[in-house]
Amino acid sequence: MNIIRVTKESERAGAYYVRIQAMMRKHQIPLDAEIDSHDGADCNYVLALDDIYPVATCRWFEVRDGVAEIGRVVVLPEYRGQHLGRSVVAEAEKWMREKGFKKAVISSRVGVENFYKKMGYRFEETGKPHHDTFQCVYMEKSL
Repeated sequence: MNIIRVTKESERAGAYYVRIQAMMRKHQIPLDAEIDSHDGADCNYVLALDDIYPVATCRWFEVRDGVAEIGRVVVLPEYRGQHLGRSVVAEAEKWMREKGFKKAVISSRVGVENFYKKMGYRFEETGKPHHDTFQCVYMEKSL
């Protein structure tokens, strides 16, 4: 398995592919809700490849000085249980530290927040924001 930092449009398409296959189809998420205003050339993506096939991804972007948000952590169903979600998040955190960020935040879907707790994320005091697609909890981690 190869974990890469996306630098090309074709790789970004791979990240979108994973999200469409694993989330949109399962949860009937509209395309304009899954691919939102944070996506695009100014967003940072990490992609896991099985040879040439995209199988897991996440994205991250700056939310304010010193703080970046990780999101859209997705692994294709047939690749789950191989720690690929953890691997793409760890690479995103490493990249964020290299860029000088001090804190990572995540809006986690309710029900999967234990995945992030195991990686050192803690619940933020601000409560539970709602997104268009899922009820979420806000978590953070010092980098």
